[in-house]
Amino acid sequence: MRFRIRVLFAMIAVAIGPLLAIAIGVRHELDRRLTAQYAARAAGFAAITGEDLAHESATIADRLASLRSTMSDDNRLRLAVALRSPSERPYLLDFASQAMRLTGLSTLQIQDEDGRVLSSGHFRNEFDRLEPDLPSLLRSAPGGAAIVDARTADGPIRVIARVDSLRLAGRPLTIVGGIAVSSPFLRALAPDTEFSVTLVTDTVAWNAKVAPTAAEAQTTRPMEGAALADSAMGKSPGRVVVAALPYPFIGATAGTSALGNRSLQRARFVITHSDAELADLRRSVDRWVAGAMLVGIVVALVGAGWLAAQVSRPLSQLAEQTDHIDLDRLDVSFASDRTDEVGDLSRLLDTMTRRLRASAARVRDAEHRATVGDLARQVTHDVKNGLVPIRHVLRHLAQVEREEPQRLGAIFAERRPTLDASVEYLDALARNYARLSRPLTLQACDLNVMAREAAACARADDRVSVGLRLDARAPIVAADALVLRRILDNLVTNAIDAVIPTRGTVTIGTDGADSTGARIVVADTGPGMTEAQLAQAFDDFRTTKPNGTGLGLSIVRRLTNDLHATLRVETAPGRGTVVEVGFSP
Repeated sequence: MRFRIRVLFAMIAVAIGPLLAIAIGVRHELDRRLTAQYAARAAGFAAITGEDLAHESATIADRLASLRSTMSDDNRLRLAVALRSPSERPYLLDFASQAMRLTGLSTLQIQDEDGRVLSSGHFRNEFDRLEPDLPSLLRSAPGGAAIVDARTADGPIRVIARVDSLRLAGRPLTIVGGIAVSSPFLRALAPDTEFSVTLVTDTVAWNAKVAPTAAEAQTTRPMEGAALADSAMGKSPGRVVVAALPYPFIGATAGTSALGNRSLQRARFVITHSDAELADLRRSVDRWVAGAMLVGIVVALVGAGWLAAQVSRPLSQLAEQTDHIDLDRLDVSFASDRTDEVGDLSRLLDTMTRRLRASAARVRDAEHRATVGDLARQVTHDVKNGLVPIRHVLRHLAQVEREEPQRLGAIFAERRPTLDASVEYLDALARNYARLSRPLTLQACDLNVMAREAAACARADDRVSVGLRLDARAPIVAADALVLRRILDNLVTNAIDAVIPTRGTVTIGTDGADSTGARIVVADTGPGMTEAQLAQAFDDFRTTKPNGTGLGLSIVRRLTNDLHATLRVETAPGRGTVVEVGFSP
């Protein structure tokens, strides 16, 4: 990846990372505050609803107390209760109905000490019906008020009922009255149209410990009974229960339906709220945050692109100038009047270029001197290689002259080709070095013949065995015979030097021409080389022999390149070395 792209990505990450963190933080904080305000508002509404219910209960108590005072002053009612005469019974039967309308109650009935109904606000024929459990259950209800199922001519209703008592004509009487929990009543409890109040009853015995309090009921998830509330109100799934206010309920005992068999149970005023407003606020916040992020990303991209261009443009210019530097052309100038880091780098490169110009002059002078010395060492090396066979032949002839003088002529005739070949080799070297550089004379060379000549001229040593493994197909290649001979002489000499300490063998082999070309191979059973040694084996003046010049393999590499041949080496410690010179078909 280019430096400019990396700088661009880094700047985008640096710019967008904090912006994203701020956006997420702002979104989270706004949502938290909105949710907290929503919860506080719901809690406040639940508290007000509880106060309204308590106020309604107190209103019922006041109306019953007023009715009790009125009854105490009504002599005709007193007479009807005391004498129970049939003539006064109509007044008694109609009293509750008239009193109910005057006091604004939704239900009213007067009972005697035995629980018999003396007067009912809705039904005259309920006279003398026994309902002793209702007053006692109302008295035991927390706060003295409870939801009660009542019958009317229009159908059953639910009321918030309370109980009061008085003595009239020496008889204890009980007054039970209440206000209907109707739709208008529930709407009055929730003047805010976003909230709704629903009455839900459970067939669970009243227990203050398990009854949910308003604080416990405040949640954004529907609570137990919320489905009933939603069904009763016909609400959409977009409403959530925010509170459930427990309220005593006097209903029929489980398994029965008679109003005379009642028990104290539990009811709840379920408060629901539409989450549409909060959802709209959240969507609005999300849109603003997304818009701000989009604008921030666009600005960051543009800014990062501009900054990356400002950073990469001068570096690209420096790279272009640097590309023109080489040792033959050091006239590139990096002078700059910039005062930033790029200017420092330009001035540093300019100083480096000046130093390179001075160093290049010194290097050229040193190369000239080194070339002369290198040429002298190469001549010495090649001459030594040419003199070695002559020295061996002369030593052999001297040995024969001392031990078998009669065979001197035959041995001389046998070894004369070696002397002639070596002299011719030295003569060719002399002519070659006289011209310093001569063009290659490519001709058909038989690799088998070249291998035999190299083996015949190899340095004789009792510790080394030089063998041939030649291909019968007589591989022919186009090469300069002198150059090929120099390659073989250097490879064989190095192989012999490698195997002398181990008394090994050196094998010169050939491989006939095929689709991959012809090859000549020099293999030895010496100690081999490590990878590090092989990497340096073909460097100039790199030798492990006390009297070596370090030019043998270096010359082989250069001469192989001159012939456009390939050079491959296989070696490993303890496995010897195989050097292969390949020629293209």
